[in-house]
Amino acid sequence: MAELASRIAELMPRAKADLTELVAIPSVADPRQYPPEECHKAAQWVADAFTWAGLRDVHLAETPDGSHAVIGHRPPPTVLLYCHYDVQPPLDDKAWTTPPFTLTERDGRWYGRGTADCKGNIVMHLTALRALGEDLPVGLKFVAEGSEEQGTGRLEQYVAQHPEKFLADALLICDTGNAAVGVGTATTTPRGLANIVVTVNTLAGEVHSGRFGGPARTPWPRSSSSSARSATRRRASRSSTAWTAKGLGTVSATTSDSSVRTRVSWTAYG
Repeated sequence: MAELASRIAELMPRAKADLTELVAIPSVADPRQYPPEECHKAAQWVADAFTWAGLRDVHLAETPDGSHAVIGHRPPPTVLLYCHYDVQPPLDDKAWTTPPFTLTERDGRWYGRGTADCKGNIVMHLTALRALGEDLPVGLKFVAEGSEEQGTGRLEQYVAQHPEKFLADALLICDTGNAAVGVGTATTTPRGLANIVVTVNTLAGEVHSGRFGGPARTPWPRSSSSSARSATRRRASRSSTAWTAKGLGTVSATTSDSSVRTRVSWTAYG
């Protein structure tokens, strides 16, 4: 272990140089904001680096949204390494203390768009492979996603179409964080995320159950008070957002003479 730690310490200047090059590529996977060529450049950088680190058949695989996943492997038994090279747009450059696409050291920390999410994690994988060299006791499969921040789900579609490329005995996702600086942290239960949109159509008012019965849709919102219903509709007609322990939700409603349409958008965490 001491020998491995020494190897890693020797490799840290190279790791910083790698991260400097990678952060300098504005790989925002949104062609409305940045040229797609920048993402392709980042993908090729990752492919070249991991080829030199000893992975085999490293190549760019185009996914259904046009982004490229970088895929490579070493012989089994196999651990699948996951990361992504695309980043969030920096938005207002003036809000940054230092240029977002220039790696900058400040108070012992490295700053730049993607240094933590997730280019620093790419360099971590790369540095670990260099430090271990041929002593690696397992095989590897490697995938670096190109549109994770956009949430298009196109890598998932690619995996479903090519499952043999991703079969592994274990999966290591390092798009996480540490409990504290210098404290190694193993995250065992990533929460995941689901985007849900629910649209409900109902009657605008209550009707007599004896005349209309089950086929009639229940009015929304249910209340015995017409004034309460009106007040609730007025409040609901203005889109409202609220955080809960489970996620972020947006509720909006529009009314007409015959029905109420309710649209609920919800992002659930966990």
